[in-house]
Amino acid sequence: MTPADFASRFRVSRETLARLTVYAQLLAKWNPAINLVAKSTVADVWERHMADSAQLYALLPPGTRTQVDMGSGAGFPGLVMAILGVPDVHLIESDTRKATFLREVARATGTPVTVHAQRIEQAPEIAADVVTARALAALPELLDWGYRFLKPGAKCLFLKGRTAPEELTLAAQSWTMTVSQVPSMTDPSGTILILGEIARAR
Repeated sequence: MTPADFASRFRVSRETLARLTVYAQLLAKWNPAINLVAKSTVADVWERHMADSAQLYALLPPGTRTQVDMGSGAGFPGLVMAILGVPDVHLIESDTRKATFLREVARATGTPVTVHAQRIEQAPEIAADVVTARALAALPELLDWGYRFLKPGAKCLFLKGRTAPEELTLAAQSWTMTVSQVPSMTDPSGTILILGEIARAR
């Protein structure tokens, strides 16, 4: 996928595409030093990382303002969502080098985000409309970490692979929730879990 292909698929403005291009350039520059993403994926950053993240934007709850992105790593999906227009994005990343990278991309692209360089369990309680995560942990762990950020009516959007059915079965032992799934645009075996009305099982 080229930048032009990305812009066409997601209907982004020229300015937004320019900011994402700066992001991609910084990723390529920093990756050899701090291993932000798998080296094999850097050449296909627009499909593997930008598009994979951007597909969540259309699935946001209506009126979303605040997003918590757990284990942000190189900023996927949270930093992409901020560049696309989510007003108040919190990126939680315990690796201080990766947190420094996130702040540099935010500065270079003029994107207002809050970077929390700490473990998810230690992050402040942020009342979020949506909680996101990508390639971080199994679903029961994600719910344990993310639950305290969910304000009433909030959703979780989690990018998952082929283990999603097993993870949902495990999570159902400790949690009740509504579940819908959307096939990934970028990964034939991937799915996006949309979870709502999340509560601990009694």
